[in-house]
Amino acid sequence: MLKIFHLGLLLFGVAFGSAARAESVLFLNPGSTQEAFWVSYSQFMQAAARDLGIDLKILYSQRQPELTLAQARLALQGPNRPQYLIFVNEQYVAPQILRLAQNSGVKLFMVNAALTVDQQALVGERRDLIGSLVPNDEEGGYLMMKELIRLHPPLENGEQIEMLAFSGLKVTPSAQLREHGMQRALTEHPEVRLRQLVYSGWTQDRAYEQAKQLFGRYPKVSLVWSANDEMAFGAIRAYAETGKVPGKDALFSAVNTSPAALQALLDGRLSALVGGHFTLGGWALVELHDDQQGVDLKHYGGRDRMLPLLQLVDKPHAQQMLALGKSPNYGVSFRKLSAKGRPATYRYPFTLQTLMR
Repeated sequence: MLKIFHLGLLLFGVAFGSAARAESVLFLNPGSTQEAFWVSYSQFMQAAARDLGIDLKILYSQRQPELTLAQARLALQGPNRPQYLIFVNEQYVAPQILRLAQNSGVKLFMVNAALTVDQQALVGERRDLIGSLVPNDEEGGYLMMKELIRLHPPLENGEQIEMLAFSGLKVTPSAQLREHGMQRALTEHPEVRLRQLVYSGWTQDRAYEQAKQLFGRYPKVSLVWSANDEMAFGAIRAYAETGKVPGKDALFSAVNTSPAALQALLDGRLSALVGGHFTLGGWALVELHDDQQGVDLKHYGGRDRMLPLLQLVDKPHAQQMLALGKSPNYGVSFRKLSAKGRPATYRYPFTLQTLMR
């Protein structure tokens, strides 16, 4: 861990070894370069930055909050500060970052997970925190569960559907919200019995090891809900090793539109997939570019917004999204999304449909 910690700081020094240019942005990515979601998230941000002419640097913290805070400290209190810092309230690090930012002159923007109600009461209003964009995580967990139930074969009288659930980290807001959505769907379907919910830390290997035990313990399971794609792949691998067929003998779901997840949906190994939130960082850059040009963000949809990005992805959409990932800038003109010079009725069109045009 110490080696990774020092490596992160070293990479930071390389990234900001020269004086920051105007409209420089640093994104503290809480994931790792081994996670398909966070890599695709960064790639979409890089596409937006190229189109908008933003000097973007990205640092990964390998899901280590202490490394995130060390990176933030150097960014906010060191000699070469970015103009904007984008970060995630992963494992509830936001209040510490806000304290580090006092009098730094750096503008702050949160994505994916914003301040909780308790945190907001603790830190109060901050002029340097110019906004936040978060996805509809609770709704995403709900939609995914409802789709799995809809796809399940009809039951005989008195039969129950047995299911398993794989979630991320207990201290991650997105995991909690997706679980709440799943539980909301289950209250509407008493015929579905959740046999066990486990925390797999977002990783395929951990979910695989847990699933090997759980499928032996609960051989009648026919629905498997997972809060991301990596955990779903771990569960699918373990299920296939029992001699049964994923997508036929049991239905699996996932969150994230990674190429592997999209292909698994097309292949039938995944039956329900929600995604679209990998775009949040790119949309945030559109807003920061506008802020730099003097646009008041609250006039065009609100300073803090929840975007309905987590939507069910069907097979035609999966094919389209696979193709978009190979096109320049994902086929999006980020500059055309700017609110600069727009009428007061304009709202940023930050939806998955923006990619599908």
